[in-house]
Amino acid sequence: MATDEVKPIPEEPLTHGNVSRYHVEKHPERELPYTTQSICPECFLEHDEVNVIDATLYEEDGKVMYKKTCEKHGEFIDVYWGDADMWRKAQKMWFKTVGLDNPRTKTVKGCPEDCGQCPEHKTHTALALLDVTNRCNLRCPICFAVAAEGGMVYEPTPEQVLEMMRNLRRNLPVTTPAIQFAGGEPTVCKHLPQYIKWAKQLGFKNVQIASNAIRIGKSKEYLQELRDAGLSTIYMQFDGVTPEPYIVARGANILPVKKQAIQNAREIGMHSLILVPTVVRGVNDEQVGKIIDFAVENRDVIRCVNFQPVSITGRINHDARREMRITIPDVIKLIEEQTDGRIPSSEWFTVPSMMPVGRGLGFMKGRTELELGTHFACGMSTFIYIDDDGSYRPITDLINIDKFIQIFTDISNIYADGKRFPRKRAKAKIAMGARHVKGGLLKNLLNVFLNTGDYEALSKFMKRIIMIGMMHFQDPYNLDLERVQHCDINYAVPDGRIIPFCTMNTIHRSRVEKKFSVPVDEWRRKRKPSQMEEDTISSPYSG
Repeated sequence: MATDEVKPIPEEPLTHGNVSRYHVEKHPERELPYTTQSICPECFLEHDEVNVIDATLYEEDGKVMYKKTCEKHGEFIDVYWGDADMWRKAQKMWFKTVGLDNPRTKTVKGCPEDCGQCPEHKTHTALALLDVTNRCNLRCPICFAVAAEGGMVYEPTPEQVLEMMRNLRRNLPVTTPAIQFAGGEPTVCKHLPQYIKWAKQLGFKNVQIASNAIRIGKSKEYLQELRDAGLSTIYMQFDGVTPEPYIVARGANILPVKKQAIQNAREIGMHSLILVPTVVRGVNDEQVGKIIDFAVENRDVIRCVNFQPVSITGRINHDARREMRITIPDVIKLIEEQTDGRIPSSEWFTVPSMMPVGRGLGFMKGRTELELGTHFACGMSTFIYIDDDGSYRPITDLINIDKFIQIFTDISNIYADGKRFPRKRAKAKIAMGARHVKGGLLKNLLNVFLNTGDYEALSKFMKRIIMIGMMHFQDPYNLDLERVQHCDINYAVPDGRIIPFCTMNTIHRSRVEKKFSVPVDEWRRKRKPSQMEEDTISSPYSG
């Protein structure tokens, strides 16, 4: 294995350089219908051919629909967003990001063949994923990665993993701040504790695992080992509060072991779990409100619920697409209904609406910070504030989010436009903004954080907050190449490329794994696997 000690990258914080490029701007709003580009799903699924074709977004029955035609396979129609009015509102808060200064590939065949990232890419990486293995201790019917199938093992060497992490930390002008080890199931990789340690040494602020939680539910000692190595967050698959969704979506009732994983986290003092429900129409869409209630009940350890409307990729039944398809607005409306209006549909914000906050804080700290620059249709989020009695309400009852965003837009432009005494002006803006915050404790904590960047103060504030997120990843049927070019959730792969999430799982995964995989028998000979490792090949967990 490579050395146990690695140096941080970069050794000194990155600064803004030419500040004028950081003046805040929005993307122009569009009227429906308009044309973007996609691929033919049949050309790809049947022949592994990436056939780029035009696609039209248009409104029908209050929804945003998606239509494309392939000369060989005819017309394909799917729902893009389940509410056209919400779509129009969402695009009003689509801010431009500063982008990526050092793409890793050249423009040769065009998007999406050149992913890695090519010069056409518009954003830098907010969250990096790194698959440490394709082995898994489950065989989920809806797995987008087709984990543990095909008789091949994809498992980068420790040296490859370390170099992939170094590559991510070399991003300019903003180095990748967060990494999520994924798979397969990352906890079945014996090197995971070492990878977490390296990630912290390299400078990743937040180190996550995307896990089904079986191993950490069965072993508190193993979870303690990961935490001691530097694990920040568990991104935990969580499809409902009853056994039925797990039996359908995961092939077994694994709810008890997930509850034990939460208890194990509580007992070792780990307070950063994210519940990740894959929402499938007809499977668990009636449980979204109950999942939020479960998170509130376990708010001492759960910081976020991140709903993911199902993506029709990998092992999932493509023929059932229309019955299973559910979009971001559909889930948001279900949340409003199932929480009796406590989380209204009107109080959600697009991911890129927060871009000015990262930019403004970066200027105040004197270094570049993450800018959330993804496409407005990729995701939305809101926050709930939990009162002493356990009841909750939207954060917009306490903070005027629109004013909050405008304050940081103004702060960013003070610096970008070269105004005199920028820090003094910025603090004045924050002081004036205090009138948009209600409640003494909340106001004091926010003031400390905004003036000093004190994350301890932010942590105290966040103990009363749960984020409710929504991210809809694409598949061959609804793939929009404009969304791909703005993706800020990217995979690192062993050949040095950094690939957008949706094209990785739609197009590139099978190619990457084929290039770097070995047959199971060869893996056995070289690895001499433990019983736990062997079980991921021949005897997956069945509850």
